[in-house]
Amino acid sequence: MGDKKSKIIIFLILIGIFSVGAVFWKNPRNSFQRITPSEENNFGGPAEDLHLLSIEYMRRQSYPGSEIIIEQTLPASPAGGPSGSNYNQYIASYRSDGLKIYSFLTVPQGIKPKAGWPVIIFNHGFIPPDQYRTTERYVAYVDAFARNGYIVFKSDYRGHGNSEGKAEGGYGSNAYTIDVLNAVSSIKQLRDPTNPSTSPSATSSGPSGSGSFVDSTRIGMWGHSMGGGITLRSMVVSKDIKAGVIWAGVVGSYPDLLNNWRRRTAAQSTPPFWATSWRQRLIDQYGEPSKNPEFWNSISANSYLKDISGPIQLHHAKDDSHVPFSFSEKLNKEFQEANKPVEFYSYEGDDHNLTSSFDTAMKRSVEFFKKNIKEGDN
Repeated sequence: MGDKKSKIIIFLILIGIFSVGAVFWKNPRNSFQRITPSEENNFGGPAEDLHLLSIEYMRRQSYPGSEIIIEQTLPASPAGGPSGSNYNQYIASYRSDGLKIYSFLTVPQGIKPKAGWPVIIFNHGFIPPDQYRTTERYVAYVDAFARNGYIVFKSDYRGHGNSEGKAEGGYGSNAYTIDVLNAVSSIKQLRDPTNPSTSPSATSSGPSGSGSFVDSTRIGMWGHSMGGGITLRSMVVSKDIKAGVIWAGVVGSYPDLLNNWRRRTAAQSTPPFWATSWRQRLIDQYGEPSKNPEFWNSISANSYLKDISGPIQLHHAKDDSHVPFSFSEKLNKEFQEANKPVEFYSYEGDDHNLTSSFDTAMKRSVEFFKKNIKEGDN
């Protein structure tokens, strides 16, 4: 009888051990729980006391990226898109958080600058992940930068198209920002797709990557809507991004996202539950912003603008029905108060994509990157 009881106890202990292990194995980067069960709101202390969404926690992580693999060489003119006559385009992949992430890559033709090509990391806005396709949407946007002599690298993000992993949304999880920061590290390792035997910039010598394929000192970032918020977060986490352009960005602080961002009407597409439930989860765990401002500030990039890695240019239509114009308007003021370089352009009678003002907004964006990223080509 005693032996039977002993076996039962041992069996129960083993079940408990496996259960605990399964919790940690399932999602080591769970964005909805602290790393420690402590209930204290100590968000400026050791890493184990930081929420995974917090800017400080993000800064303490590593984003090594990987070698970029060319999965497919695309024809010069994409289906339904403009000519890519002076650049080559590819479907590529890289690694982020152990996941294979697909991406769209353009590489200029012609004589490479001595220090390597400048880069624009391109962050797309919300598209239903199961509808997302690497070569669809934003074709004219990418083309405008590619034609002007930039390597353009557009990450699909995890869970989008053929990318591995779960699409976790851009606000209750840091997953997409992690993917973008790994894209930054990966692009530095890019070899010439037409001559893969060349050395990646990561192995080149000199502070500017002299003789490399990519100039790691000239990396800019462009983001639209959700991608604009990812751009802002990335630029207060990483010093590698030298300038950023944001169109109609979700760039409000987290309290603004809670209180001043109304859902779209029923007639319009809305993000699925998994992309919106973060609001209630965080409120349930940490309370409303008015009750716990320390926490909500710790996860808001807006609280860290003094650490921004470079100048910012903002574009937003006053009548945007998807993302409040006030987000960009307020961010512009916050940059000015932080004494950081910012340009802000507003557009009358236009939509979330700046459809009517596209040529003007794109010209301004190209000129901004030329001034802050591309000048100095040799």
